[in-house]
Formats: sequence, C-alpha cells, structure tokens
Amino acid sequence: MSQSKKYTKVKDYYERGLWDIRKVYDAVVHKWITAEEYTEITGYDFDDGKEA
Repeated sequence: MSQSKKYTKVKDYYERGLWDIRKVYDAVVHKWITAEEYTEITGYDFDDGKEA
C-alpha cells in the first residue's frame, strides 16, 4: 500500500513535536492522511465519531 502524499510531512511534524495529536486528527479529517496512517503515526486508533 502506498502512503498518502503528506504522510511523511505529518509524521515528521508529529515526531518533532511541532504538531500535537489534534493536528494529526485534523490531517485525517481534511484527507491529508488515512485513518490507518493516523494509527501508524500516533499509536492510537482513529475514531471518526470523536475528536482527539
């Protein structure tokens, strides 16, 4: 499976502490990354019914 175009950027921002988990959540909402990629990056399941 290929990664979303912005996966690397989102992952890098999160790992460097530039983005918190809420920003990664928003990246899924705005279709920058997938819910599966959210889980890979954060270690938490993405629940589209709740905000992070």
